[in-house]
Amino acid sequence: MFPYLEIFGRSFPMYGIMAGIGAFAAGILACFLIRRRKMNDNDMLIVLLFIALGVIVGGTLLYAITNIRVVPYLFKVKNFDQLVFILSLLLGGSVFYGGLIGGAITGIVTIKVKKLPLAIYMDIIAVIVPLFHAFARVGCFLGGCCYGIESEFGFTAHGNELSSAVNDVSRFPVQLLESVLNLVIFAVLLMLYKRVQENGGFFSGKLVFCYLFMYSIVRFSDEFLRGDAVRGFVFGVSTSQFISIILFVISVTAFIVTGVKYKKKITE
Repeated sequence: MFPYLEIFGRSFPMYGIMAGIGAFAAGILACFLIRRRKMNDNDMLIVLLFIALGVIVGGTLLYAITNIRVVPYLFKVKNFDQLVFILSLLLGGSVFYGGLIGGAITGIVTIKVKKLPLAIYMDIIAVIVPLFHAFARVGCFLGGCCYGIESEFGFTAHGNELSSAVNDVSRFPVQLLESVLNLVIFAVLLMLYKRVQENGGFFSGKLVFCYLFMYSIVRFSDEFLRGDAVRGFVFGVSTSQFISIILFVISVTAFIVTGVKYKKKITE
């Protein structure tokens, strides 16, 4: 692992660097795709900025929920340093699904307020999310967070101060696996987007459900390969697996309902 990048004597976390590169690449692609639709890319940038805000807030809140057992310690702090330490345990991380939900809320509200075409914007956002996530997961691998189970096939880190649990233990590179699978999802969605842009059809305005369908399966599965304990558990499955089940049901239901309506429409 490579948690920090040293530049002119200053340390920069690799997760932040990779997430930043992913956000930049996703933003550039989003602006390119919206211009191809003859629309203003400034509107897209505004939407993306509010989505970023929602991602930060939502991801942090869900992380806090998964670490809710820390809350009672807030009432036992005796000095400011202890308060800072407890807050860092409670709010010092992010959960992707929380960011996804938070970003979706702020994105949809912004699109509605600016009276932009929701279907077109959501299709483009569905395409860029897995691209961003692929870079971010590489950052997780380099930083040592979201690490995998102990495995003979894997990587061993030494001296990682950010995540000491990865040190001196061979762990399965689940972060890299998810990064690759996100790139596969991105490629599929980009192909579908091009088809929708050229010919319309059933998937127009529904790429977000395609994304949720594919990623929910990926996330539910790779959670079994995760070795970090701080993920929260609901009804015997991790928080992310529980959310994956809900999103899978939502996406399948949406396909069934819209499929019936689409078939009825083309046969009339």
